Amino acid sequence: MRVKSKWSNKGRERTLDETGGAVAFILWRIAQQGLLNLENEGFQTESRSQRMDVIAEFLAFLLHLADRKQAEALDANERQEFITSLARHLANTMQENRADAEGTGDYRGPLIALINERGANYAECPMPDGEPGYAMKRYLGECVTAVMGEKDNQWITDQVMDVEVPETLKPLNKALRELFARAPG
Repeated sequence: MRVKSKWSNKGRERTLDETGGAVAFILWRIAQQGLLNLENEGFQTESRSQRMDVIAEFLAFLLHLADRKQAEALDANERQEFITSLARHLANTMQENRADAEGTGDYRGPLIALINERGANYAECPMPDGEPGYAMKRYLGECVTAVMGEKDNQWITDQVMDVEVPETLKPLNKALRELFARAPG
């Protein structure tokens, strides 16, 4: 999956809110690709709502990874500002997409609650060499399996762990590296 992750005006400093918005856009694309990959492998979703639930699980995972990967590069206030912006942008995108699919309602709050719940669980998982370990990948696989339903569910976790997680890492790492690169000067 290719993502555009370079700023068009390279000489201008970006705020953490702008960076959070750009990363959110990329995470959304990565999550959509994860869902599409699962469907292309024959794992079926039954509704647009269920598809959004799968995307939400990928987003919670990806946001947590982005946070952990940037933890050393940002001080505590910067980290909070970045992650808050990232979560807010993701919640706004979820609101728009779910409202289109399901009608009027509050869809921001449930995504933020899911991000917080999953984040607490992911925080317990080790990240050897800065990459998600077995426990973290398995937890994502189980969360996706739970929202995908009964059909073929014994294989979904393996697909997520063995294929989808590795495929998310390259565009995620590239985006974080390039969007957080300091302008020359």
